[in-house]
Amino acid sequence: MEGEPPTLVLAIVVDQMRFDYLTRYGSEFNGGLQRLIEEGAVFTNAHYEAAPSVTAVGHSTFLSGAVPAVSGIAGNLYYSRADGRPVQSITDRNATPLGNTAGASPHRLLVTTVGDELKASGKGGKVFGVSLKDRSAILPAGRGADGAFWVGDSGDFVSSNWYFPELPAWVNDFNTSKPSDSYAGVEWLGVELPSTPGSDFYAELDKTPYSDQMVLDFALRLMAEENLGDDALTDLLAVSFSATDYQGHANGIETEMMRAMMLSIDEKIGELMRAAQQHASRGRLLIVLTADHGVSPAPEENNARRLPGGRYAAQDERDAVNAALVAAFGEGDYIEGSAEMSMYFARDPVPGKHIPRSEMERVAVETLRAMPQVARVYTRTELESPLFAGDRIDQRVRNGFSRINSGDIIVVHEPNWMNRPAGTTHGSPYPYDTHVPMIFWGPQTLVTPGRYHQDAAVHDIAPTLSTMLQIARPSGAMGRVLHEILPE
Repeated sequence: MEGEPPTLVLAIVVDQMRFDYLTRYGSEFNGGLQRLIEEGAVFTNAHYEAAPSVTAVGHSTFLSGAVPAVSGIAGNLYYSRADGRPVQSITDRNATPLGNTAGASPHRLLVTTVGDELKASGKGGKVFGVSLKDRSAILPAGRGADGAFWVGDSGDFVSSNWYFPELPAWVNDFNTSKPSDSYAGVEWLGVELPSTPGSDFYAELDKTPYSDQMVLDFALRLMAEENLGDDALTDLLAVSFSATDYQGHANGIETEMMRAMMLSIDEKIGELMRAAQQHASRGRLLIVLTADHGVSPAPEENNARRLPGGRYAAQDERDAVNAALVAAFGEGDYIEGSAEMSMYFARDPVPGKHIPRSEMERVAVETLRAMPQVARVYTRTELESPLFAGDRIDQRVRNGFSRINSGDIIVVHEPNWMNRPAGTTHGSPYPYDTHVPMIFWGPQTLVTPGRYHQDAAVHDIAPTLSTMLQIARPSGAMGRVLHEILPE
């Protein structure tokens, strides 16, 4: 089999999975995660080298190898001056929804992915993305994918006409079973889900392993219906499990619920692997697994250990900056919008009065730096400068800055401080948010198993896969090929 490419690439993301979940719960794994850890090439020090560390950034980086400065995906959402409001990274008003969902597509992604390059090479077959979340299905699959599917507002799997004029017949057939509604009233860890399907029920379902089960069931059906892996061409299926993220946000990371969630993920990945091995012609299966970001402990958990952390309100920071600008330059609405780590200046805050952006930046920086929760403040001027340099945190902010979609002021808070009234979150450039699992698994003609402790980045995945598949790198890929795992 030496020299033969895989017939199926399975690209797996587990949303909000910290690297230390593998060590914390690893002794209890007996499914797919156990196999990947024991049989794969495991990078123990893999990080995202860009912030904000959020779902859209992670999923867009995964198979493109591009950071936001290149991909244009500056966050889950960013402020659109053209629309006068924040927009999602996959929002597309020109896309027709197929199902009960909003119009969505990868049109904001400015780079190609591994799947796109597979197709361009002539070696690729079909490319699909599946997830509970729209952005998690759409962004890894890329602009040229054959389909991306996610769960819509009514609990069915949906898509958009970016991919096809109507949902495939087998998807409609799958949806007739009402995959979400079948869990109404079901109990998990002593908590009973609402008995009537609706928005409250779907929100609670998202936080349980049952939502991941829906994604798994759909992915298994897709593999069978689309005959993935059954010929000489290389097919690619990106699958993202999201329930860990919803559960972590709601209840934190050190809970029995998170333990149960990870054990469930272990089982589901095992089932996905077994099915993929059956579909891949002559066992030619290649798997890569990572997470889209990590997560911070809740501030209260840290404080109980006498560690720093706290909560703040982003609106208070925005109001303080606007008040300082009013005091400096006169009445006006100076902050047009905000999203993720960014504040966006209004282009004409005081009609008829020219105020240099550099002066507005100076006042905003001075105001924010006086706040105890603020660690660093960056301006558009300095981030756009070719002379910008700094430490690893600075570089992650620079990599995460899109001149097209990011704001005029970028704020980094002190470690473990968060804009959230309860639970926990992510988004910072700190290790607890950037350190994630990264595992390659496949035949030893492609992957040398073992533990690799050197620094690595998630944006190294795409160049490495491209080398394994003998195709061109994605257009924005900035990482290195992980030569250490490639057979000599």
